[in-house]
Amino acid sequence: MSSSTAIALSDREFAQFRQLIHEIAGISLSEAKKPLVAGRLNKRIREFELTSYGEYFRKLSQNPIELQTCVDLLTTNETYFFREPKHFDFLREKLAQPGLIPSGKPLRIWSGACSSGEEPYSIALLLADVLGDRPWEILASDISQRVLDHARTGLYRLEDSEDIPRKMLVRHCYKGVGANEGRLLISQALRKRVRFEQINLNNPLPEIGQFDVIFLRNVMIYFDGDTKRQVVKRLVSRLKPGGYFLISHSESLNGVDDTLKVVKPSIYRKPDV
Repeated sequence: MSSSTAIALSDREFAQFRQLIHEIAGISLSEAKKPLVAGRLNKRIREFELTSYGEYFRKLSQNPIELQTCVDLLTTNETYFFREPKHFDFLREKLAQPGLIPSGKPLRIWSGACSSGEEPYSIALLLADVLGDRPWEILASDISQRVLDHARTGLYRLEDSEDIPRKMLVRHCYKGVGANEGRLLISQALRKRVRFEQINLNNPLPEIGQFDVIFLRNVMIYFDGDTKRQVVKRLVSRLKPGGYFLISHSESLNGVDDTLKVVKPSIYRKPDV
């Protein structure tokens, strides 16, 4: 097959991949995403020297590792440091007040769809700045093993650090030299306080304990109504009474959850028992 030969994604093949990603990850792909699916999977088809997307789809049922690669490619992973800064302002404000930090126990925060790590590291930078050596821990999860592997390294492009406050940057980040020139490294002391774990929010959750704050931002936009309700119900069950649940400013819990109380736009609180 010539490398210049275009491989078309048929409507039937696209429907197969749409159903697959919905069943696994709960993500609803619109018709407009057909070129995205074709583009992201094209390289895999060529690497396996296949002649159609249908051949690749059949391969997935026989190869769990490639199935994970396919899921990684079809889940969107755009993120950046201190995205939606009002959430971090709110968290800083709450940390300065009594009540959020549990007595004698570590503050626990979950970044529910952490992608390549910018969100949990932003939270970690803030906690280190406000709480110092007081106990805190962050769980960062994603469905994609590929982005988790990247997140664990703590390595980012230097230009990605533009939104990190300078004081935090100087204290907790290193500028790469030699082979890592042009890159930024999150300090090991900070990295070891963030635990990265592969979790599919569309499935029953593993034993991960209870949390004081849960971030679930820029995720629900990919779910249909029923999936939103199921995912939010699972996560809210892991939120402590009085804890905070943060979603993106572009999202809403209207018709999704009626147990949480609005504190500010996109910020909710679980009532005390």
